[in-house]
Amino acid sequence: MAQSNETYDLAVIGGGPGGYVAAIRAAQLGMKSAVIEKERVGGLCLNWGCIPSKALLRSAEVYHLIQNADDFGIKVGDLKFDSKKIIKRSRAAADKLSRGVEYLLKKNKVTHISGTARVAKKGVIEVSKNGKDDSKVNAKNIVIATGGYTRSLPGVEIDKKKVISSREALVLDNLPKSIVIIGGGPIGVEFAYFYNAFGAECTIVEMMPHILPFEDTEIIEILEKNFKKNKIELLTNTKVETVKTTSKGVTVNVGGKEGGSKELKADIALMAVGFGGFVEGLGLDELGVEIEKSFIKVDDNYKTNVDGVYAIGDVIGPPLLAHVASAEGLFMVEKMAGLDPLPVNYSNIPSCTYCQPQVASIGMTEQKAKDEGYNVKIGRFPFRANGKSIAVGETEGMVKLVFDEKYGELLGAHIIGIEATDMIAELGVAKTLESTHKEVLKTVHAHPTLTEAVMEAAGEAYGEAIHI
Repeated sequence: MAQSNETYDLAVIGGGPGGYVAAIRAAQLGMKSAVIEKERVGGLCLNWGCIPSKALLRSAEVYHLIQNADDFGIKVGDLKFDSKKIIKRSRAAADKLSRGVEYLLKKNKVTHISGTARVAKKGVIEVSKNGKDDSKVNAKNIVIATGGYTRSLPGVEIDKKKVISSREALVLDNLPKSIVIIGGGPIGVEFAYFYNAFGAECTIVEMMPHILPFEDTEIIEILEKNFKKNKIELLTNTKVETVKTTSKGVTVNVGGKEGGSKELKADIALMAVGFGGFVEGLGLDELGVEIEKSFIKVDDNYKTNVDGVYAIGDVIGPPLLAHVASAEGLFMVEKMAGLDPLPVNYSNIPSCTYCQPQVASIGMTEQKAKDEGYNVKIGRFPFRANGKSIAVGETEGMVKLVFDEKYGELLGAHIIGIEATDMIAELGVAKTLESTHKEVLKTVHAHPTLTEAVMEAAGEAYGEAIHI
């Protein structure tokens, strides 16, 4: 095994949105840094999650738009889709961005090491390729940014053919005619929208009372109504009892909280019940790194209990989001460099689901604010009253804002509708600055824009809305 003569200030295991961002920021601050990645840089999000899935969803959106082209005075005939080309475009988007990350590492003089990493001892990482030991990397600080893996239900094997994870779902050349989606979180909801758009019979099984169970209930009721209108079957308050594969597909037996059971048959089942931290084979147990329920335990500076070993991103637990991993990586490195960065504010993390209509939120739900003891003012503004929404033909949904009645501070924001996932950023800034309803309302918004709905919702909370 080759021994490196160099010692890095920072060596990151995992080249995802936490790892590569941390390594680049470290290099910008004068540290000698390296990223060790066994697959392609960009991680699960870029290669097998966020980016390719959004490319698929865009194809679904375009197909739906053309199906309704007559509403815009445009005649289209003999509409068809090519599933292989849809997948190919999605993979091309991921490939392009992965090459972009490789360029960024090179530009910032970050060493990119390809291979599987294992921490041999403090300050030493062993890297292997094709199952054979290849080299050793010395580092003053080691960062674990290995992300997560798809969990399954007890006794249910993800065979990657009839029972699949989101990774397999991204590369199915032939789209299924029917699918049971186990789990109603963002992954399950997005794939339900995608497959339904191309004609598949979709059933979502969710054990909680609603899909997207951590979102504001009023917002999700709008989404559930939309899904049911589009013939997506929603089985909430329902548990999966068994999953059996057959020569023709899968049989999923489910039971509700009120009793009774139901047998669901489909071509495939998609497992979307959550993620665990990827910690296997890293040598962490031998090193004595504390792990709880597959997630690495860290302090406020992302240090583990072992000196010189840090962890960020999905491997340390929820919220399992790419932008959280990046924020954690930036803070960790800047703190390591002796700067005084603002800690990651976990109460101010945007959550986005990219089905149509889109769902986006930040901060407290109405119920959470009440549970925390706040007297609240609620402002709502429907997109059906927004000029831009009417003009583009997308009027479903609304903006809902939650304010503290006493001081007028923005506590939470919830949007369902067109471009909700882009609109939420304005409210993230407002919440970061501890803005009040007055500041949101008196910020002049361009007309006609979708974000006028934000301004109007702030006004509606205090009886000052003009257009409703």
